[in-house]
Amino acid sequence: MDRRFMTVLGVSLVFALMVSAVFYQMTARSGTAKRAEPTDQKDLVVTTRPLGVGVMIKTADVKVVKIAGSAFPKGGFSKIEDVLDRPVISNMLLEEAILEGRLAAKGSGLGLAPTIPVGMRAVTVRVNDIAGVAGFVLPGMRVDVLVTGHPPTSEGDMTSTVLQNMLVLSAGTTIQPDARGQAIQAPSVTMLATPEQAELLTLAGNDGKIQLVLRNSSDEGMEKTEGRVVSELYGNRRAPKPVEAPTFVPRAPAAPKPVAAVLPPPAPVVPAPAPVIAPPPPPDQVVMIRGTQRTVETLPSKAN
Repeated sequence: MDRRFMTVLGVSLVFALMVSAVFYQMTARSGTAKRAEPTDQKDLVVTTRPLGVGVMIKTADVKVVKIAGSAFPKGGFSKIEDVLDRPVISNMLLEEAILEGRLAAKGSGLGLAPTIPVGMRAVTVRVNDIAGVAGFVLPGMRVDVLVTGHPPTSEGDMTSTVLQNMLVLSAGTTIQPDARGQAIQAPSVTMLATPEQAELLTLAGNDGKIQLVLRNSSDEGMEKTEGRVVSELYGNRRAPKPVEAPTFVPRAPAAPKPVAAVLPPPAPVVPAPAPVIAPPPPPDQVVMIRGTQRTVETLPSKAN
């Protein structure tokens, strides 16, 4: 047999053995990885479609996928039964993992009820396409509420800003009957409000026309406006507000203060007058005239 042929055959066998050994090692490693894979994976519940706020989760809305145990998110679920019949309180995308913080407790209510904070109210007002900012009002946006009506103290219609920085919970259309009882689509917007704001919003919807104004969600400022009347549209200035004269309210007479009794001062002590000693009586005198001479003689006292 040819020696050259034997050499080529031997080299070929060596290369064949080396290639076989490499493929065997690769196959063994792949099999080991496949056998270790199930022990390192966990079940995770994800969505089968986008879920909006207020949606009650049903079986068709979720599915279970396998992920690595190290990638399992905190607050995730492994069983579909743990998420069924629980309302969504935060929007979720397609095939997004369902987390505990995005769901309300089971039995907490339907729709928007679980998303309303304690002490707040969800108020729905009916608007038209223009008042709803032509469909640009979406959940999570902030709006100001303007109302146009005829106040009792004004000669014409007036527009004023009644509420500012209101959070929109939902926006869409509802089916309502018209005057003939037929169903029509009525655009509506639901906003989060305090009880006092809910009263103003309801009154504005019943007494006037509502207009929503979009604002930047990061703008927290509250502007003070005086409102605008119809006459200002035609260049007329608004009449100044009359200054009310102060009302005089007579005061009730004050109660008399008690007066303490004032005693008269004691009379001054006047010393007794000294006794007056009567002067002695004048002595008896006799006038004697002798010719041109006149003499006076004193008679002796009777006591002597």
